[in-house]
Amino acid sequence: MEKKITADTPRQTGWMQKLANIRIGSVSLPVYIVTSAIILVTALLEQLPVNMLGGFAIILTMGWLLGTIGGNIPILKNFGGPAILSLLVPSIMVFFNLLNQNVLATTDILMKQANFLYFYIACLVCGSILGMNRKILVQGLMRMIVPMALGMIFAMGVGTLVGTLLGLGWKHTLFYIVTPVLAGGIGEGILPLSLGYSAITGLPSEQLVGQLIPATIIGNFFAIMCSGLLSRLGEKRPELSGQGELIKISGTDDLSDALEEDKAPIDLKLMGSGVLIACTLFITGGLLQHLTGFPGPVLMIVAAAFLKYLNVVPKDTQRGSKQLYKFISGNFTFPLMVGLGMLYIPLKDVVGMLSWQYFIVVISVVFTVIATGFFVSRFMNMNPVEAAIVSACQSGMGGTGDVAILSTANRMNLMPFAQVATRLGGAITVISMTAIFRMLF
Repeated sequence: MEKKITADTPRQTGWMQKLANIRIGSVSLPVYIVTSAIILVTALLEQLPVNMLGGFAIILTMGWLLGTIGGNIPILKNFGGPAILSLLVPSIMVFFNLLNQNVLATTDILMKQANFLYFYIACLVCGSILGMNRKILVQGLMRMIVPMALGMIFAMGVGTLVGTLLGLGWKHTLFYIVTPVLAGGIGEGILPLSLGYSAITGLPSEQLVGQLIPATIIGNFFAIMCSGLLSRLGEKRPELSGQGELIKISGTDDLSDALEEDKAPIDLKLMGSGVLIACTLFITGGLLQHLTGFPGPVLMIVAAAFLKYLNVVPKDTQRGSKQLYKFISGNFTFPLMVGLGMLYIPLKDVVGMLSWQYFIVVISVVFTVIATGFFVSRFMNMNPVEAAIVSACQSGMGGTGDVAILSTANRMNLMPFAQVATRLGGAITVISMTAIFRMLF
C-alpha cells in the first residue's frame, strides 16, 4: 500500500502541476474553472448582485478568458487579438441577446454608475507620469503637440477629399464621418458634438449620436489593427522603435536612468498612496475644468506633469503610484475592454451605417493621422513607431480607444501622451468643427 501511494504520487503531482501551470489571466486553470462556473451558474439564474462585486466578477472572468484566447491565436495575437476579442465578443453577445439583464445591469453599475473606466485611466496616467523620467515626460508632451496638430489638419483634408471623390458630399463627409473619428471618443467627443449639431440643426441629439458613433467605432478598430502592425514593424526594424519610449535617447542626453526598471519590492501600503494620489489628481482635473472650461482629463495630466516637473511628490509616493499602475494595467486591461464592448459599442449602429465608401473614408483618416505621426517624428527626435502609435489614439474612442490601442502594441506606459493626443486633440476638434458647422449652416 505504501509503495503504491509513493509510485502514484509523482504521476498525480505531474498531472496537477500541468493544469496549475496553465494560467487564465492571473489565476491557474483549476481556480478559473471553479470560480467561473460559480459565476456562470449565478448569472444564468439571474442572481448576480447588482453592485461592483458582481460587475468585477463578470468582466474579470470574461476579460481574462478572451485575453488569453486572443493571445494564443496564431497571426491574430500579433495584431491585437486580445484587445479585439475582448471588445468584439461581448458586443456581439449583446447584439444577439446572449446576455441577460442581470449581467448587463451589474456590469452597468461598475462601468457607468461607478465609472470604473475613469478610475482605470486615472491610475494609469498618474502612475506612468509620476514613475517616468522627468525630462522624457516634458519633452514628450511638448513634442506630441506638433504631430497631433498636423495629423488633425491633414486627416481632415484627406478624409474629406476621399469622401467627395466617392460621392458622399464634402459637408456630410467632413462633419458626419471625419470629425467623429477625431472627436476623442463617445463621452467627451460624440456626445458634446451631437449637442452642438442639435442646437444648430434642430434635430434630436439622440438621432445625431446614432449617425456619428459608427465612424468612431470603425476608426477605433482600424487604429487597433494599425497599432498591432506598428508593434510588429518595431520588432522587425528595431531602429524605428524605442521599445516603448517615445523620445530618442542620444549619448549626449543625461538620461542614463531613464530606461532602468524599478527593482524596489512591491509595497502594498505605497500602492494605497497611489490610489489616493490618482483620485486627488482626477478631482483636481474636474475642479480645474469647472474653473476654466477645459477638459478635466487633460487638466489632470497637466497637473500630474507639473507635480512631476517640480519634483514635489515624495519618492516613495511616486513609487507607489507606479506600482499601482503596473497592478491595474496588468490585471484589468482586458476585463475593462469587456465592459466597454458590452455597454459602449452598439453593433446595430455600426452595421446600419456601414458601406464600402464609408469604410474607406474612415480608413483614410486613421491612416493619415498615423502616417503623419510616423514621419513628423523624425524631425522631433521621437521614435517613429511610438509616435505613430500615440497618433493612432487621435482616432480612438477616448480612454477606451487609448487602452485598446496601447495594450495591443504592449505600450501602456505611453498613456499620458495618448491621453493628450486624444483629449486635447478631441476637444480642439469638437470646438472648432462645431463653430465651422454653425457658420456653414
